[in-house]
Amino acid sequence: MGILYVVATPIGNLEDISLRALRILSEADLILCEDTRQTQKLLNFYKIKKPTLSYHQHTGLNKTEYILELLKSGKNLALVSDAGTPGISDPGGKLVALATKENIQVLPVPGASALTSIISISGVPLDRFIFLGFLPHKKNRKKFIAEIINSKYPVIFYESPYRIIKTLKELLVLSVKKEVVVGRELTKKFETVLRGDLENVLKNIESDKINSKGEFVVIVY
Repeated sequence: MGILYVVATPIGNLEDISLRALRILSEADLILCEDTRQTQKLLNFYKIKKPTLSYHQHTGLNKTEYILELLKSGKNLALVSDAGTPGISDPGGKLVALATKENIQVLPVPGASALTSIISISGVPLDRFIFLGFLPHKKNRKKFIAEIINSKYPVIFYESPYRIIKTLKELLVLSVKKEVVVGRELTKKFETVLRGDLENVLKNIESDKINSKGEFVVIVY
């Protein structure tokens, strides 16, 4: 049996990768990528020449079975997402579940994550928190918004630049008392962290001409 390595990659700054992650990527027989073009930028930067294969939420059963057969035949594979740690709001968890059912060894190679990055600089007590990933666009959205406001624990979620203003407005309608920490483009060129009450943070984002760049991670407490 081979090993499936779940490898965290940078969320922006290409220097944010561990020596172990670079070694595993260099030694793997094949690298499974959410988007091979995105991963190739990282591999080129570190002069790693290894074959890649796409694996994402639309990957069919035939390719998934092929990947599992490679592992069963003794090949060591590295699984990466476009950025951050696979399995956190991306399809990597599905492959891990299938691999473990086949008694294939799965090993983590930890590293960058937008979730842990925002927690580390939030200044908010986060011994306990709820993580919701990306909020749904339509189905059950109102329920999620209400759960965020009514939660007794801080809530963390991801949001796209196209819906961040809408989401903050929906939260504000239900509560003007909540405080937020909003991170955008963490570790990247336009890295921004905003702190304060919902209303003022919303105003800052609405007045920002570059709010359409990059994904957001939000803490509501």
